[in-house]
Amino acid sequence: MEDVFGKALMDYHAGNYTEDIITFSSLDEKDCIPLPYLFRDIGEMPALEQKALDLAHGKVLDIGCGAGSHALYLQEKGLEVTALDSSAGAIHVCKKRGVASTNNQSILDYAEGSFDTLLLLMNGIGLAGSLKNLDAFLMHLASLLRPNGQILLDSSDIIYMFEQEEDGGYWIPSDVDYYGEVTFVMEYKNQKTAPFPWLYIDYDTLRNKCLANNLSCELILLGPHYDYLAKLTLKEY
Repeated sequence: MEDVFGKALMDYHAGNYTEDIITFSSLDEKDCIPLPYLFRDIGEMPALEQKALDLAHGKVLDIGCGAGSHALYLQEKGLEVTALDSSAGAIHVCKKRGVASTNNQSILDYAEGSFDTLLLLMNGIGLAGSLKNLDAFLMHLASLLRPNGQILLDSSDIIYMFEQEEDGGYWIPSDVDYYGEVTFVMEYKNQKTAPFPWLYIDYDTLRNKCLANNLSCELILLGPHYDYLAKLTLKEY
């Protein structure tokens, strides 16, 4: 598959910024990812991300690191950080920006060492793809944790994107297993990705999935628009 995301990051880093990434979703939403936002510093990050970076400690794996903004901040604080992304272009940019440890790999293929903190920011839990895949995804993440390690993730309850009925309920299409499962296509400079699945998960559903997989789930912070930051830890026996 074309590394559309990576090409956009490399262009921006090289000073060739002429347009943003366009996204198309199964929710009939056309949107864009502004490239400057992916290169933001700590002061430009939303409160959920700032709080997660404040809580990060020890040896850190930044999953879906993108341009490496989170990894760079933690590295500058003195933490040992590995930036992980399946996009070769993203990893190229991370190296160019000074991230010391990088890995161009999918998180599901990654099994190199253990960590005190796993970061899944900017809805990194979306990499699970679907609710039915979340159990295996969580178990893989748990396998990368050191004792007393933590998973810090933010996500959103996208129920607000569906039509609300008079009784207060929401109209969810019958062909959807879970309303937070979305299919995306990204486009940049007339190149498009193949459609890929992405998961947004409401906090209660995440907590229940964690309980079923021997993980504790704590709500750390609520964002301004149906979003939240959660901390997952291994259950103690």
